[in-house]
Amino acid sequence: MSKLGNRGIPVTIEEIAIEQGVIENEYNYKLVREHDGLTNQSKDITWIEWDNLSGMFKAEHDNIRVGRSLLMSPFNQFFTWQTTEVTEILACEADSSYIKFKTRNSTYELFKL
Repeated sequence: MSKLGNRGIPVTIEEIAIEQGVIENEYNYKLVREHDGLTNQSKDITWIEWDNLSGMFKAEHDNIRVGRSLLMSPFNQFFTWQTTEVTEILACEADSSYIKFKTRNSTYELFKL
């Protein structure tokens, strides 16, 4: 290991990216797209509400609802994944540990790890 690494200074691209919030190194949520198994993981999630007239961001929420999009962290220009608007909620555990939903394009399963 380099002398820089011994002093706690990030020495790999991944370490720098984690330190700057570009990528995450711990995950609390897993999203799986049904038709191809594409999987994304993130530390946190939020549900985005859109203004129907302008199509612009309106509000951020903690829970799913038809018309909202799922946004996976990190919450910056490097976000992991954003779905199109939810069109149908197929299953939702009371504690939101599992949610299955359809969007305009796909069907997803969201797991709280």
